[in-house]
Amino acid sequence: MSKLFRERGLKVTPQRECIFGVLWGAETHPTAESVHAEATERMPTMSLKTVYQTLNDLAEMGEIQQLDLGTGSGRFDPNVDVHHHLVCTRCGKVRDLYADYSGVEVPASSRQGYVVGGAEVVFRGMCAECQALTGPDQALCYGGSIDQPTNKGEKG
Repeated sequence: MSKLFRERGLKVTPQRECIFGVLWGAETHPTAESVHAEATERMPTMSLKTVYQTLNDLAEMGEIQQLDLGTGSGRFDPNVDVHHHLVCTRCGKVRDLYADYSGVEVPASSRQGYVVGGAEVVFRGMCAECQALTGPDQALCYGGSIDQPTNKGEKG
């Protein structure tokens, strides 16, 4: 990521390097706020504005994906491979899903003038941890909006 920033004439500051470190290998689809929380553990003077600017720069470069999965906060995904998502309707956890949905199409009569270039599939349900707390039967009928995460450590 540092190389790409330099190639685009952007400075690679210690703050940005710290943010790159937080994102490297992250599987949790963090919010800007959770990136900020982790970054300030490493660098207490990190501003939320710097985190947002760096995440937006990375998304614009195609190095991360900015996601709106209906969890109440925008998420950032450092995995730019083609994939889909699983979202827990109780805690908001997001996980990658690798499955082939290339056959999904919008019927021509329903396109409303759009030229459809792709599809993103998001499955909603209850993660194993939430099922353990509430019971698997509730996972099947849980259709409400996503509750605020009950686990402060959840970043994704």
